[in-house]
Amino acid sequence: MPDDLTILPQDGEVPTNFSAALSERYLAYAMSTITARSLPDVRDGLKPVHRRLLWAMHQLKLDPAGGFKKCARIVGDVMGKYHPHGDASIYEAMVRLAQEFAARYTLVEGQGNFGNIDGDNAAAMRYTEARLTAVAQALLEGIEDNAVDFRATYDGEEQEPIVLPAAFPNLLANGAAGIAVGMATSIPPHNAGELCAAALELIRNPKATVDDLLRHVPGPDFPTGGILIEPPDSVREAYATGRGGFRLRARWEKEAAKNGAWNVVVTEIPYQVAKSRLIEQIAALLEEKKLPLLADVRDESTDTVRIVLEPRNRTIDPAMLMETLFRATQLENRISLNMNVLDASRTPRVMGLATVLREWLDHRHVVLVRRSQHRLDAIARRLEILDGYLAVYLNLDEVIRIVREEDHPKPALITAFGLTDTQAEAVLNMRLRALRKLEEMEIRKEHKKLSTEQKALQGLLGSETKRWNRIADEIEATRVKFGGETEAGRRRTQLDGPPAAVIIDERAFVEREPITVILSEKGWIRALKGHVPPENEQKFKEGDKLCFLLHAQTTDRLCLFATNGKCFTLKADALPRGRGDGQPVRLMVDMTNEDDVVTLFVWKEGLRHLVVSTDGRGFIVKSEDLVAEKRTGKQVLVVDSPNEAARCIPADGDTVAIIGENRKLLVFPLEQLPEMTRGRGVALQGYRDGGMADVKVFHGTAGLTWKIGERVRLETDLTAWRGSRAGAGRSPPNGFPKSTRFGD
Repeated sequence: MPDDLTILPQDGEVPTNFSAALSERYLAYAMSTITARSLPDVRDGLKPVHRRLLWAMHQLKLDPAGGFKKCARIVGDVMGKYHPHGDASIYEAMVRLAQEFAARYTLVEGQGNFGNIDGDNAAAMRYTEARLTAVAQALLEGIEDNAVDFRATYDGEEQEPIVLPAAFPNLLANGAAGIAVGMATSIPPHNAGELCAAALELIRNPKATVDDLLRHVPGPDFPTGGILIEPPDSVREAYATGRGGFRLRARWEKEAAKNGAWNVVVTEIPYQVAKSRLIEQIAALLEEKKLPLLADVRDESTDTVRIVLEPRNRTIDPAMLMETLFRATQLENRISLNMNVLDASRTPRVMGLATVLREWLDHRHVVLVRRSQHRLDAIARRLEILDGYLAVYLNLDEVIRIVREEDHPKPALITAFGLTDTQAEAVLNMRLRALRKLEEMEIRKEHKKLSTEQKALQGLLGSETKRWNRIADEIEATRVKFGGETEAGRRRTQLDGPPAAVIIDERAFVEREPITVILSEKGWIRALKGHVPPENEQKFKEGDKLCFLLHAQTTDRLCLFATNGKCFTLKADALPRGRGDGQPVRLMVDMTNEDDVVTLFVWKEGLRHLVVSTDGRGFIVKSEDLVAEKRTGKQVLVVDSPNEAARCIPADGDTVAIIGENRKLLVFPLEQLPEMTRGRGVALQGYRDGGMADVKVFHGTAGLTWKIGERVRLETDLTAWRGSRAGAGRSPPNGFPKSTRFGD
């Protein structure tokens, strides 16, 4: 027995390297997928299945003015003669060509149920009927005049066009999408009138830039409408390179309801978004409480889209509501642009807008030349026959004699009158009725007309300028027929710039209701429902008592200023509720056990605050600079041990009164303090010993007040204590509290 296990080939088998065989077969499959299935041709914008559908319907004479035929008959013809694939895929392609919400310009006119924007499927092909539309007829125009090449079908029994004449800019007008092997294409639909205008611009100026073309084609035009919000720079880059994308939003409007309420009504949704799935998505997010601004969604659509969105309350900003929906749902969609198509040599490549239009124009030029030459050849053949008729009309008696007496009249006619074989055959086939004098006049008239047409066509083929002028006239006629002046051709997608930034305030997600915030001396915080009077007794842990009591709303933010000079921001709706002890505030913000709360207040926009440390240094800070987004807080007043932050009070006034632990009072203008966002500040008062006891901001004209017990004292003449910032000050007026506190 041999040591190796070499397997010898059997009869009929050829040894082949497995890797090479696999590569060869996969490459053949990949090329077939690319060129014969997934990528459209740049000239007519069609994939093979669509082209075969239109050709089969043309062969069945399903013109726009004709009758309808069962889709099953059409699909059967396509599958049996041209497209050897499954009937389901052929019918699906046909249905898409007939759906007004899928194709910008439908190529098939359907009769019956062809699906809807909800995503429902079309009826079975045995129930539906179809015929071609005027757009499809324009794509086929001239196909009988040798405008394009034909090839044998898969079984060799029929002929099919390699490409259609395409008198309509179908590739960009209807768009295309497909996934091949290693490449894909995605082209959104555009407005045909705008495309024709851009093509005319390219004819007038072959060196036209992308910017020149964008004046005519500002962006896609989707059958379902919507609002295009892509920045102009991105649009230009996409059309210049052939790769990019477009952000498309639903069109909506605010609609008034009863009793001052309102709803948002969506009337157009983004392209290729199924309405039923969109509503299911919104309803699911609503149930999961991920759309806090939305109360309900209803579908009130008929033939037109009408989705009603009900806000949680009437105080919500509609733009903010829609912004949350745009971010979370398919009410905003991104449509990609990848103009990867087959060029005239059947080579896949990515093209920009100018290249795509140029390829279409070059194809139209080829079609014009071929049709003109075809017509010239037909005219030449007809003129040859007419010349033969005219040659024998002067000697009809001789013609009759030859036909009656000669055994072989054809050679005799050729010899007698100098006719060609074709002319002699035509004379012999002439009917007796055609021997009238009137018929001779008609022949001369036709001869003259055809001669004139022949001369014009020869001039056309001899002048490139005339040919491009003719193409421009044809494109202008297409623009008039399918452009913006028609109902089908009007632009449906609104062009808009990038939307203004809508700051989504998280407070809008919270239902506004009054609460009372309670903070104990040991740092336990809680919120009670409603505004509880301050005199009401509150319960605390043993050895603890009330430190701060605030009336607020659940939509408010609270500012906590600590002895370490940091500001912390608390959301009122996040505070623990109920009549328990609450939660330690140090678990909600990063405060150490060595830090204490200086003050707690409701944050308001547009205010100014005075922050001061125990050594009498401080500055003015805006309320916006007190907000901290993180639980670690924001360092506002920088203090060095053993000093601490001691005050954060509203700077509501024009004068500052500060008193030290040495019972020296100083009054100076508020304007002497700088406004800062962070720092140690400047000295408000100078001390030899001790530090600051209290500080107050007030209006100088109203005078300085302080409390003694329940009584309020007022001092209007402050001349003795006025000075400049950082002064030592003087002893306070008689009757000032021994606690050296203003008591407000």
